[in-house]
Amino acid sequence: MKNLPTDGSAERKIKTTACCFMGLSHLLFLHDFVKGIFFALCELVFLIFSPAIVQKIIDLITLGSPHPELPIKQRDNSIFMLIDGILILALVAIFVIVYVLSVKSAKKEYQDYCRKGSFNTQKESLNSALGKSFPIFGLAPSFIIVIIFVVVPLLFSICVAFTNYSDPGHIPPNNTVDWVGFQNFKELMGEQKTWSRGFLRVAVWTLVWAVLSTFTCYFGGLIVAVQLREINVKIAPIFRFIFILPYAVPSVVTMLVWKNLLNGTFGIINRTLMTIGFIRNPIPWLGSPHLAQFVCVLINLWAGFGYFMLLTMGTMTAIPQDMYEAATIDGAGKLQILNKITLPLVLYQTMPLIIMSFAHNVNNFGAIFFLTGGAPTVADSTTTLAGSTDILVTWIYKLTITLMKYNYASVIAVMIFIVLAPFAIFQFRQTKAYKEGEV
Repeated sequence: MKNLPTDGSAERKIKTTACCFMGLSHLLFLHDFVKGIFFALCELVFLIFSPAIVQKIIDLITLGSPHPELPIKQRDNSIFMLIDGILILALVAIFVIVYVLSVKSAKKEYQDYCRKGSFNTQKESLNSALGKSFPIFGLAPSFIIVIIFVVVPLLFSICVAFTNYSDPGHIPPNNTVDWVGFQNFKELMGEQKTWSRGFLRVAVWTLVWAVLSTFTCYFGGLIVAVQLREINVKIAPIFRFIFILPYAVPSVVTMLVWKNLLNGTFGIINRTLMTIGFIRNPIPWLGSPHLAQFVCVLINLWAGFGYFMLLTMGTMTAIPQDMYEAATIDGAGKLQILNKITLPLVLYQTMPLIIMSFAHNVNNFGAIFFLTGGAPTVADSTTTLAGSTDILVTWIYKLTITLMKYNYASVIAVMIFIVLAPFAIFQFRQTKAYKEGEV
C-alpha cells in the first residue's frame, strides 16, 4: 500500500483488481475499508444466490416443460417463470450497475490519492461515503418500487407478445407457454386474414377517434371560451358553471345515462322525437356502425369541451389587453383579432396539452366502453369480438377477459406504446423542469 505510486501508473492495476472482485481494490490498495466491505458483501451475496439466479434465467428461457403425468398444481407454471425471470434480470441489472460504480469508485479514489499524495482516514472515508450515499439510499425505495411495479409489468407485457399465451391450448398451469418470436405480430399484420382485418379496422378507427375527439373538444371549448369572454353580462359565470358540469360528473355515470337516452327501442330521445312528429321510425343511434361512431365523438364533445374551455379561458387572461386595444385601434375586427392574436397565443401555450389529450383519447376506455361497449358488431366480430366502435384499448379488454388471447392483447399494447411513447417524450421535453435540468 505504501508503495502505490502517485503518478497514475497504477491506475490499470487498480481497475483490473476492481473488475476481478468488487471492493478488492478498496481493501488491498486504497485503504477504504468501508466501501470495500460493502462492495465485497454485495458480490458475496450475489455469488451465494447465483445457482438460484441461473436456474431462474434458464426457466425464463425454457418457460418450463409439460408434465401431464403430474397433478396440475405440481406442473411448471410458465407465467410464474416469466415473471420470476424478469425480476431476476432486473436484479442482475442492478448488480451490474453496482459493479460498475465500484470500479469507478476505485478509479476516482486512486486519482484523488495521486492528487493529494495520501489516503483518506477511515473517518473521512466514512463521512464521505455517508454524504455521497445519502441521496442514493433516499431514492432507493422509490427506485425499487418503480422497478417492481412499473418496469417489470411493462417488460412482462412486452414478453407476452412474443409467446403463445392464449386459450385454449396454452393456459398455465394445465399447459405450458412457449416463445414464438414475431409470430403474433405476423398474424395480426396479415397471416390471419380475419384478425388482421379486425386489427386494421380498429387501429384506423382509434386514430380517427383520437383526432376527432381531441380537436372537437379543443375547438369547442375554445369557441365557448371566446364567446363567454366577449359577452359582458353578469350571468356569464353561471354559464361557465353549467358548461363545466359534464366534465365534473364522472364519465361512467354520464356515458351510461347517454347509453339509455340513445337506446333505439325505449330511449327517451327517440320517443320524444316520435311524439312531436319529427321522425316516424326510431333512429338506431348506437345500432348503425357509422352513426354510432359519430355519436361517440358527439357525446365525447359534450363531456370534454368544458376542460378546454377552462384551460383556454385561463390562457386568454394572460394575454395583455394592450394587444387587443392596439388591434382595435388599427381597425381589426373581432374575427381578425381571434385569428391573429388570440388563437396563435392560446395554441402556443396549450399545444403540449393538446398532444397529451390526443394520447389520452387513444386510451380513452370509458368513453367507448360505457357508451357503446364496442357495439354494433361487424363481419369479423364473431371471431375477434371487435365491434365497429371498439378502440384498441377496449379491444384489449375483450381479448383478455373474454377470449383470453393474452398474446394478441400484448401485441396491441406494445404497438400502442410505440405510438404514444414519442408523444410522452415530447411532452416531457417541453416541461420547465426538463429544460432547467438541461441548463
